[in-house]
Amino acid sequence: MLYLDHAATSPVRPEVLEAMRPYLTEVFGNPSSHHTAGEAAARALADARERVAGALGMRAGDVIFTSGGTEANNLAVKGIVLGALQRDPRRRHLVTTPIEHESVLESADHLRRLHGIDVELVSVDEHGSLHPDAVTAALRDDTALLTFAHANNEIGTVQDVPAIAALARERRVPVHVDAVQSAGWLDLRTVGRMVDAISIAGHKLGAPKGTGALAVRTRVPLEPLLHGGGQERGRRSGTENVAGAVALATALELAEAERGQSIAAVAATTAEFIAGILDAVPRAHVSGHPTCRLPGTAGFTFEGTSGEAVLLELERRGVITSSGSACAAGSDAPSHVLVACGVAPEVAQTAVRFTFGRAPLPAGAAAQLAALVAASVAAVSA
Repeated sequence: MLYLDHAATSPVRPEVLEAMRPYLTEVFGNPSSHHTAGEAAARALADARERVAGALGMRAGDVIFTSGGTEANNLAVKGIVLGALQRDPRRRHLVTTPIEHESVLESADHLRRLHGIDVELVSVDEHGSLHPDAVTAALRDDTALLTFAHANNEIGTVQDVPAIAALARERRVPVHVDAVQSAGWLDLRTVGRMVDAISIAGHKLGAPKGTGALAVRTRVPLEPLLHGGGQERGRRSGTENVAGAVALATALELAEAERGQSIAAVAATTAEFIAGILDAVPRAHVSGHPTCRLPGTAGFTFEGTSGEAVLLELERRGVITSSGSACAAGSDAPSHVLVACGVAPEVAQTAVRFTFGRAPLPAGAAAQLAALVAASVAAVSA
């Protein structure tokens, strides 16, 4: 079985399991407890915080450990906007895009419905790219936050963070970047130095599900979502998942160490696969930007087919992939990302997304895979 749905989740790395094992067994204390067992856990938590901060270009005090990317995005969007609103009641404007992950879009809608926040969705082009001039036009004196994904989870398009962040900085608007998909693939240390908040999720990197972090600069007012014992400097109450924090730090460091050598190989495999599909499958269209894209993401629409039928046929032939975001699995609605890029809804429903892991495929495997996909599309089109 060939697993090509790494954007949904990745297997836990053996090195990560070994790193977190002591904190599930011997060093099991509550890091808030003032005794030997608790202090040992607290030291491990502090070390993990330093390591994550280093990879993100932030300070250790900026890092808040969460249960994953969804919670990190919720805390960033709701927490920063509500924090700004408390400081200045006129700051009631939120800027994002229509291609964001559901955790961002639903958080924005929550703020609109319950707090009267004016949510502005900045259009993207046919590749899913957010143009700096469109951002400039959207930012206002009352904008509380600009939030967008570094790389899109469905089509892999990478945004121009330096240009966009510079525009927001000129207007004194905080910037949050959802880096859940780009972590481990792109340089987050540089990105983190340009923005005010950045979200990551461990299970995209080889850490267990239920691990993640939001790094948000301490100067940015942040209203917590979880209240209680005041852990994480009062920004996210609840006993910390020490083993999960260690796992996240370890997975992030491993991915960073391997990033240089793995990107070129995976990008070459993906490019060969895309070329093979476009050559072999009539009416196939690649989604996302042709060059500014994640190295391991290849999304297509196969006009005239059913995306779900193609997925089932691929699985029958030993390939596991998806139609898009795992958070929208089971929905028969067309991808909101593709529709926002101008794809007709009926064509968007034919989407299939292939996302490769960091280990490159053997020589010739990309061409073989493209031929298998072409056969699967032909089978469901007959």
